Amino acid sequence: MRMGPSTHPHICVKIDTLNPQDNMFKNQPAGLYVLALANTGERFGYYTMLAIFLFYLQAKFGFDATWTGQIFSIFLALVYFMPLVGGWLADKWSFSKCVVTGIAVMFVGYALMSAPTPVRSNTSMMILFAALLLISVGTGLFKGNLQVMVGDLYNNSRYGDRRDAAFSLFYMAINLGSMFAPQAAVGLKNIALSNAGFLTDNSMAATVCNWCIDTDSFTNMPTDPEKLKAMTEFASENGMAAGGDLSAFLTQYLTNFANSCNVSFDSLTSFAGEYITTFSTGCSYAFMLACGSLIVSFLIYILGRRTYAHIITDKKDASGKKAADQNVKELTPEQTKQRVVALLLVFAVVIFFWMVFHQNGQALTEFAKSCTSSVATGWTRIGFNIWALVAIAAGVYALFGFIQSSASKTRVICGALLVAIIGIVWHIYSITPATVEGVDPAIYQQFNPFYVVALTPFSMALFAWLGKKGKEPSAPRKIGYGMVMAAAAYCLMVVASLNLVGTNGSVSPDWLISTYLLLTFAELLLSPMGISFVSKVAPPKLKGSMMGGWFAATAIGNYLVSIPMLLWGKISVAAIWGILIVICLISAAFIFSIMKKLEAATSDEPAPAAKTDELENVETDAI
Repeated sequence: MRMGPSTHPHICVKIDTLNPQDNMFKNQPAGLYVLALANTGERFGYYTMLAIFLFYLQAKFGFDATWTGQIFSIFLALVYFMPLVGGWLADKWSFSKCVVTGIAVMFVGYALMSAPTPVRSNTSMMILFAALLLISVGTGLFKGNLQVMVGDLYNNSRYGDRRDAAFSLFYMAINLGSMFAPQAAVGLKNIALSNAGFLTDNSMAATVCNWCIDTDSFTNMPTDPEKLKAMTEFASENGMAAGGDLSAFLTQYLTNFANSCNVSFDSLTSFAGEYITTFSTGCSYAFMLACGSLIVSFLIYILGRRTYAHIITDKKDASGKKAADQNVKELTPEQTKQRVVALLLVFAVVIFFWMVFHQNGQALTEFAKSCTSSVATGWTRIGFNIWALVAIAAGVYALFGFIQSSASKTRVICGALLVAIIGIVWHIYSITPATVEGVDPAIYQQFNPFYVVALTPFSMALFAWLGKKGKEPSAPRKIGYGMVMAAAAYCLMVVASLNLVGTNGSVSPDWLISTYLLLTFAELLLSPMGISFVSKVAPPKLKGSMMGGWFAATAIGNYLVSIPMLLWGKISVAAIWGILIVICLISAAFIFSIMKKLEAATSDEPAPAAKTDELENVETDAI
C-alpha cells in the first residue's frame, strides 16, 4: 500500500480517484477471479456438508455431544493439517496438479458419504471414516496450493501492491459459497423429512428418537449419569415438573410428536428408527450436492486455465524448475531463518484463534440447539431468510459502487440499484410472519459468511484509509487485534448465559447473531490478511510448506475445538465462554509482547547486519 500522508480525512471519498489500490476490484489479474470462483464451488460443498455434520453424527450413529465433538475436531484437524503435506508435495511436484488431484479425491469422499448405508452399523461407520479421510486428503492437496497460486499471480510487479486486496476478494468468494450452504443443507434435509410425512421444525427430535432406541421406548433408562442428566434437563426444559417420572414424560413427548406427523407406526421404537433413517437420507442429499459443487469447481478451474497458465510450473521438469527459479528472490540463510521463525510464532498464536473461532461448529451450535429460542421476532426474523441477507450484501456493494465511482452513469446505476434493494428488503420484512418459529440451529452458521461478504468492503476501505495516513497495522498486529475482538465476542456470550440453568434455556437469537458479528470482525483482521502475509513473507522455495504451516496451525486449533464440548454440562455455560476469553487475551498479550521483533523480521527491508541475530532470541521469548 502507498504509505504517504492523506489530504482526505474521510473514508467515504471517491476512492478510485485517489489510488487504484483503494478499490479492491481494480487492477486485478483475471486469474484471481477464476481461482476464487473455483474455490467458491469447493467451499460451498464443504460447508454444505459441515452445516449438518454435527447433527448427522448424532442422528445416524447416536453419538452424544462428547463423541460428536471428538469426531468433529479430529476431522477439522485433519482438514487443516493435510495442507502441510499437500504444500510439501507441491513444492516438489506441481501446485496445479495437486489442486486437480485434490478435487478428484474430495469427490470420492463426498460420494461415499452420500451412499445410503444402514443406521448405526459398523459398516456405515467405517465408510464414514474412510470418506472423512479422503475429504481431508483432498482438501490438503487443494486448499493451500490454490492459495499459493493466487499469491504467485502477484509476483508480477504490475500487481504486487494488490496482494492484500486480492486475498480479501478471495476470502470473500469463499464465504459467498459458504453463505448459501447452511440453507441448502437444511433445505434438503427438510425435503426428505417432509416428503416422508415428518415435521421439520423440531431440532431435538433426532436426539429424542435416539434416546427411544437406546432405552427400548424408554422402558430401560440409562445408567450413564451424563446421558441421564441430559435427558432430565431436556424434560425439565419442556415442562416436566420437578421429581416427575422421566420415562413417562419422554414417552408422552415422543408420542405427541409422532401423532403430529403424517406417518403410521406400530411402536415408538419403529417410529424413531424411521425418523432417523429419513433424517440420514436428507443428509445424504446434502452430500450429493457437495459432489455436484466439486464438478462445478473443476470445470471453472479447467476452463479458466489460460488466465493463470503463466504461473504453472512442473517441478519435475528441468525447464519448468528453471523458469520458476528465475522469479525467486534469493534470501540469505539468516533472512530465511528470520522469516521462518517469525511465521512459526505467528502460527502459534493462530492456533488459539481457530480454537475459539470454530466453536461455530460445536459449542455455539450446541448453544443454538439447547439454549437459544427457536422463535425470531422483529427485524431479527429476516436474518433467517437467505434472500434478505443476499439483498443486504448486494446493497453494501451498490453503496460502495456509488461512493467510489467517478462516472456519472455508474453512480446512477448503483444509486438506482441501492433504492431497489432497500425496497426488496422492506418487502421481505413486510411479508415475513411476525413470528418465525422453528429456527434450525444449523442456520446460524450462515451469519458468519454473510458478515464476511458484507463487511469486506468496509474492511478494505478502513485499511486503505489507514494506509494513506501511514497508520495501517502490520499483519502480526492485526492478528493481535483479532484476538482481542474474539475475546469481546465471547464476553457477549457470558452475558447471554448468566441466567441459564444447566445447559438448557431460551435466550434471544440476537445474542448469537451479535456474537457472530464480532467474531467476523476478528476473522477479517486475521484470516485473509494472515494468508496474504504468509504468501508474501514465506521464503520462495518454501512457500508451499509455509502455507501448509498456516493450515497446520489451524488444524491444531480445530483439534482443540473439542475442549469446550468436553466441559459441556460439567461446568456452567458462562464459565466455558470465560475460558475462551482468557485464551484470547493471553494470546493477544503474547503476540504484542514480541511485536517489534516480528515486524522487523518480516519487513521488506533486510535487517541490518548488527541485528541479524535478534530473531534468535525470539524463540527464547516464546518459551
